[in-house]
Amino acid sequence: MSHVSVSADQAGQRVDNFLLARFRGLPRSRVYRLLRRGEVRVNGGRIGPEHRLQAGDRVRLPPVDLPPPRPPQQAPTRQLDELGACILYEDERLLVLDKPAGLACHGGSGIRYGAIEALRQLRPNQPFLELVHRLDRDTSGCLLIAKRRSTLRALHEQLRTGAVKKRYLALLTGQFAGRRQRVDAPLARYERGGERLVRVDAAGKPAATVFHARERYPQATLVEAELLSGRTHQIRVHAAHLGCPLAGDAKYGDPQAEARLGDIGLRRLFLHAAELEIAPLDGVGARHFSAPLPSALESVLIRLRQQTLTPSPP
Repeated sequence: MSHVSVSADQAGQRVDNFLLARFRGLPRSRVYRLLRRGEVRVNGGRIGPEHRLQAGDRVRLPPVDLPPPRPPQQAPTRQLDELGACILYEDERLLVLDKPAGLACHGGSGIRYGAIEALRQLRPNQPFLELVHRLDRDTSGCLLIAKRRSTLRALHEQLRTGAVKKRYLALLTGQFAGRRQRVDAPLARYERGGERLVRVDAAGKPAATVFHARERYPQATLVEAELLSGRTHQIRVHAAHLGCPLAGDAKYGDPQAEARLGDIGLRRLFLHAAELEIAPLDGVGARHFSAPLPSALESVLIRLRQQTLTPSPP
């Protein structure tokens, strides 16, 4: 057994994340097993994975056989150049990326590299770069990356308290009723044929999304979706729960609607993290970031407007 002390910079971390950083390459399931068995202790006591560490805490670590380190996967130079052009904002604490669709937030599970690995490659002298939150691989738009651990902790707290405002643009298929609909439906993860999915489930975690109609077409509606919680696939599952699944959604969508939209050029999930607002941070006032709708999605709207010569107002 060995013991380490928690530094001030590490304070506020969940112990499971602390262990994952300490034992890089160790499966998350193994970390949870160490905690369940009491092999990891904090100040001599057993703790659960959600326990938050404090500066000066003494953590007992068991001996662990780590898998050999895998050589880092390198993003091609062209993609690094493209990613550099997608940076919306950067200062000494924070970086905001307009993440392209098709790029995962991080590598793993067969993905050679993601946005965070590419950014570390792009900023080799930056000692700390961590994702504040995540977007689905097929979702584009505003993504927060912290450049200091203190900033990461502060933004995680804002996310927990709902101080971070997230607004998405989405194209819903079917008939969206009215101008505004709020969905309060708990979500739970499950597996089907080895694929991880999410569904509305009374035993799931609370989740709420507000949809506002922006522009209507004969068989689709452009909406603004405001997240009041941050669950995996939340907008996609809540939209399907309304009977209006997202356009381009291979997991939860309507195959017939997908075929029609494919005929006018939709080749991806129509979901874009258009706006993001954070509360005052490190003595700086509230900040608002926005990412323009990608041209591939804008061209789909143009074709829908051409099909509907006089779009009706919401």
